[in-house]
Amino acid sequence: MRRVRSIFLSDIHLGTRACQAERLLAFLRVYEAEHVYLLGDIIDFWSLGRGIYWPAPHNTFVQKMLKRARHEVKVVLVPGNHDEALREYVGSEFGGISVVREAIHTAADGRRYFLMHGDEFDQITRYHRWVALLGDIAYGLLLRLNERLSWVRRKLHLTGYWSLAGYAKRKVKGALEFVYGFEESVAHHARLAGFDGIVCGHIHSAAIKDIGGVTYINCGDWVDSCTAVVEHEDGRMELVRWQESEVLGEELWQEAPLVELPT
Repeated sequence: MRRVRSIFLSDIHLGTRACQAERLLAFLRVYEAEHVYLLGDIIDFWSLGRGIYWPAPHNTFVQKMLKRARHEVKVVLVPGNHDEALREYVGSEFGGISVVREAIHTAADGRRYFLMHGDEFDQITRYHRWVALLGDIAYGLLLRLNERLSWVRRKLHLTGYWSLAGYAKRKVKGALEFVYGFEESVAHHARLAGFDGIVCGHIHSAAIKDIGGVTYINCGDWVDSCTAVVEHEDGRMELVRWQESEVLGEELWQEAPLVELPT
C-alpha cells in the first residue's frame, strides 16, 4: 500500500459500459490517502437515463468510498455535468461524503488549489446541451470501438495500450483547439482568483503543466486513459496512469507516472 496525502479522481462514468472500474479498484488497492476528491462525472446519469447498467465493480467503488469516509478519510464530491442532479444536494453529506459545488485544497507545501469539474468553461455543455448529448453518444461509440481494437491487439500479442479516442484528440484540429482553449480559460480563472493552481476534469485529457504561472492539473478519466492525480506528503503533485501490461502471459496492474511537477 502506498500512502499519499491526497487522491484526485474525475470522470469515472459509473453506469456506462466504458467505465473501467476494475482498473480503478486496482489503483485504490495500492493507494490510500487522507483526502479523496471526486471531481465530477463520477456517476453518468446521462447514460443511465438511456438504460440501466450497473455491474458489481461499479457498486464496489461506491462502497469503497463510503468505507473510507467512515474511517476518517475526507471524501469530497464535486458534481459534474453528467451527475449534475447531485448539485441539488450541495451542502449535504451522504455516508460521510461531502457534496460541494467547488472546493479549495491547501497542499502540504502551502500551495492553494481551486477544485472544480470544469464544465463551466465548456460553452457547448453550458449553452448547447443537445450537441453535448450527441457528442457523448458519439464518444461512447468510439470507446466501444476502442475495446474491439484492444481485443485484436491482445490477440496479436501487441504490447502497450493504444487509445483510439486519444489518437483522435491529438489529430483532430478542432479537438486540440478545444483542449488548449479550455486549459487557458481554467488557468486564467484560477489566476484571477489568486490561487496557485487548479485541479479539474471534464475534458478527459490528463495534464500537469504551468500556464502563465498557474499550475493547471487535469485528472483525466477512467473510461479511456485511466489516470489519477496524487499529492505526496511533501505537496508534490504527480499524474499517474494505471495501465495493464502482459508479462509471461499473466495480466499485471502497474502504475506509471506520466508527469511530475518540478519542485
